[in-house]
Amino acid sequence: MPDNTSRTSSEDLTQRLTHARYPRSNNYDPRWVIENQMGPNALWLLEWLAPALGLDSLRPCARVLDLGCGRAMTSVFLAREYDAQVTAADLWIKPDENAERIAEAGFADRVLPVHAEAHDLPFAEGSFDAIVSIDAYQYFGTNDLYLPTLTRLLKPGGRIGVVVPALREEPEGTEPPEHLKPWWEPGFWSFHSADWWRRQWTRSGAGEVEAADWQPDGWKDWLLWCDVVAEESSDEFHVRMSREVGEMVRADAGRSLGFVRLVGRRI
Repeated sequence: MPDNTSRTSSEDLTQRLTHARYPRSNNYDPRWVIENQMGPNALWLLEWLAPALGLDSLRPCARVLDLGCGRAMTSVFLAREYDAQVTAADLWIKPDENAERIAEAGFADRVLPVHAEAHDLPFAEGSFDAIVSIDAYQYFGTNDLYLPTLTRLLKPGGRIGVVVPALREEPEGTEPPEHLKPWWEPGFWSFHSADWWRRQWTRSGAGEVEAADWQPDGWKDWLLWCDVVAEESSDEFHVRMSREVGEMVRADAGRSLGFVRLVGRRI
């Protein structure tokens, strides 16, 4: 297990992770976020998505599907910050585990955890006012046929918003960027540019694409988060992964890696 004897004090850790761009996320216990993370800081990414998705304009108790919710941090965030009724769907994390986490956060009556695979979602057409997916859509959404099967779950006029790890530009040929080769894994081919995602969503005919943009300096947030998790997490696997990803992001320094947000509306 990692040596946690040199952990940062709660006050210093809070100060280190307080971010001017994410005022809502600043109100969450950083230890809670660290111990329940499964990659980049999901609360920061969701807060970046929120204005483009129009979360503040949702009606009270709007029904939101949080697809690939992980340990349900984003689901709690949606319920607390936007007064949403959230279905927290994930394949990897058991619903019982998320139910306990959700209850401890005080939102057992507002967030329903379910076990679901993205290609076999047990929901009726028009069930949701909005669909959110943070750092998950790249695992199942690159298929040209996927988006129409998902947007049918939206009410007419409902929006889907996702944030995915991305590349600033599409690589030429079949090789990754030269400077990323020491870390490149086959799964990274699911990282695409904002233009790639816009074309893919547009040609699907599933709705109107309202946003497809690159996050300015997103790599800096990603690197900061990797460094903090590597230093502060009690999970050996997450420490190792954060160190490896942090090395890659630091070497890249914003040349290729970052995040893209996408918003579409069902017509």
